[in-house]
Amino acid sequence: MKELKELLTGLGQHVRAELTAYARLGQRRRVHGDSPGGDAQFDVDEVAERAVLEYLRARTDLPLAVYTEDGSLVELAPDPRFVLVVDPIDGTRPASAGLEMGMVSIAAAPLGPSAAPTLADVTASHLLELKSGAWIYGDEDEGLSSGGYDHPLPRLSDTTDPARMFWSIEFNGHPMHLMNAAYGHLVDRSANTGGVFVFNSATFSVSRIITGQLDAYVDIGNRVLRDHPHTEAAFRAAGRGSILHLFPYDIAAAVHLAKLSGVTITDAYGADLGTTALLDLDPMNQKSCVAAATPGLHKALLDAIRWDIPGADSTTPGGRP
Repeated sequence: MKELKELLTGLGQHVRAELTAYARLGQRRRVHGDSPGGDAQFDVDEVAERAVLEYLRARTDLPLAVYTEDGSLVELAPDPRFVLVVDPIDGTRPASAGLEMGMVSIAAAPLGPSAAPTLADVTASHLLELKSGAWIYGDEDEGLSSGGYDHPLPRLSDTTDPARMFWSIEFNGHPMHLMNAAYGHLVDRSANTGGVFVFNSATFSVSRIITGQLDAYVDIGNRVLRDHPHTEAAFRAAGRGSILHLFPYDIAAAVHLAKLSGVTITDAYGADLGTTALLDLDPMNQKSCVAAATPGLHKALLDAIRWDIPGADSTTPGGRP
């Protein structure tokens, strides 16, 4: 595992260095295309993707394959034994704006000749904050380690009351009227006596639960679509023609680190996320997520969100496949 830790943390630092150098040229914020999943790709994404392949191709000593947001599976050596699932920038928009929420996300899983690795197969993971350089790493041997924070991690809150929770929610590719119908009452309930945030980065949101800054994170879009299939047109309209829910590369590292930290994290049905195929971007493999610092808050969220959304046809067959 020591070799994997050096690889993952070194890759994160290289991506950060390349993006820092690029940022000195000024924030350009140009969209140059779409990822295979349909998400808009900014100029910084191109820089980060290039940095990933540049760094890993120099590591000819390791039998690796890599799967990134903007690419497909690339075998960097014959018969690779590990695959790195990398989101070079999770939080492209805040990173493009020079804000704190952009992170490098890297998860490592064994790769066999015919195996289709899942999130449960992840054995090591790493998150690195682009702005500050603070990082979290975890594997099955060492557990959790971190750097750049002023206190040891994890530091989970003990919040169980939704009215007091500090939480983040997701809107990219999510029709606002559907999200408001599902949890607008929770926003109203917590906005004054707690805090509500939109970070546009699943990894930053989940990592803030590990650091103790947040109590919960909610992205329910994929469950809403499954429960109410006729809303697909609205989701595609919000996603410029694509379904933009949680892709495997968005959450692979964050879920692994969250579990090592004791965070209660599931999909929006309360089911384990471990069966998620790591290399599949199909909408039926995309995920929802409810994460909380305490089991009590997690249950309270699942119970309080309005799944029978007003205006959505709940009688249409749907739900989990």
